[in-house]
Amino acid sequence: MKSVSLKELSQELTYRTPRELRELCLRLARFKKENKELLTYLLFESADELAYVNSIKKEMDEEFDQINTTSYYFIRKSVRKILKNTRKYIRYSQKKQTEVDLLLHFCARLKKLSPSIRGNTALMNLYRRQIDTITKKVSLLHEDLQYDYGIELSELKK
Repeated sequence: MKSVSLKELSQELTYRTPRELRELCLRLARFKKENKELLTYLLFESADELAYVNSIKKEMDEEFDQINTTSYYFIRKSVRKILKNTRKYIRYSQKKQTEVDLLLHFCARLKKLSPSIRGNTALMNLYRRQIDTITKKVSLLHEDLQYDYGIELSELKK
């Protein structure tokens, strides 16, 4: 089955009743975990972005605390998983400030990791890529936020 364009979907949804739309949303939520997570964000968490960011940071902290540090292989694997989940949460929010905030927290935790990420090229490259991404995203924000995040960013670059 070939899917139709987003424009066509949008047009078709305008012809549906609120009850039909509700049932379509619930049906979508049944099929994929990410759909359910996105609906949860939109309905319950989007009103308070700060609480959303703090809950993700707390989850990230828990994941970083559970990393198996016996070898760099396990560390890399866990760090990639944490970054994948973080990017998913960023995609739900679609706000630049949230993205910068979460990536800064990710990099700060990665930098504090023991054993040091400096002992592994792959982890250092991942860290540098995230710092570059943050730098680009910060330049798109308001001047006051650029200054605040710039201070945190300069600390991470040391």
